[in-house]
Amino acid sequence: MKKLEHFIEAFIFSSRWMLVPFYLGLVVCIALLLVKFTKEFIGFIFTVFSGSGSDVVIGVLTLIDVVMIANLLLIIIFAGYENFVSKIDVKDSEDKPSWMGKVGFSDLKMKMMGTIIAISAIELLKAFLTVESLSNEELAWQVGIHMTFVVSVLLFAVSDWLTAKKKN
Repeated sequence: MKKLEHFIEAFIFSSRWMLVPFYLGLVVCIALLLVKFTKEFIGFIFTVFSGSGSDVVIGVLTLIDVVMIANLLLIIIFAGYENFVSKIDVKDSEDKPSWMGKVGFSDLKMKMMGTIIAISAIELLKAFLTVESLSNEELAWQVGIHMTFVVSVLLFAVSDWLTAKKKN
């Protein structure tokens, strides 16, 4: 019976490797975001020379959106792989991000939620820059959705704080 138990536990432990295709898929998503960024950047160059000031600001905010999503994906890939699959052995490379290997599940959740709020705020700012093209109802929905994200993150932070306080 002990051998069966060991086999089952080893099998369950090995199942973490089934997450690898998910992380590889996210790496492909970063490559696709690079294509999207390049397309937006080329369009932005033309906007700088022919568009209004608000068009330029919206173009910059759009580029920032894409970069933030790519950064978030990278954090999720590194932290998720290290937390759930295996340590990434980069032999103390000088290029190794300082946070790598130190981001736990709770930290990952907060970074993800913080990035979502930042992206939502950028989208809200873009909406306010084109306020004349949106109805009051559309603006209200965008503000409401953004505030829902903000409240959610605050609740997550309070929950994490209470959990950490309970452990001490």
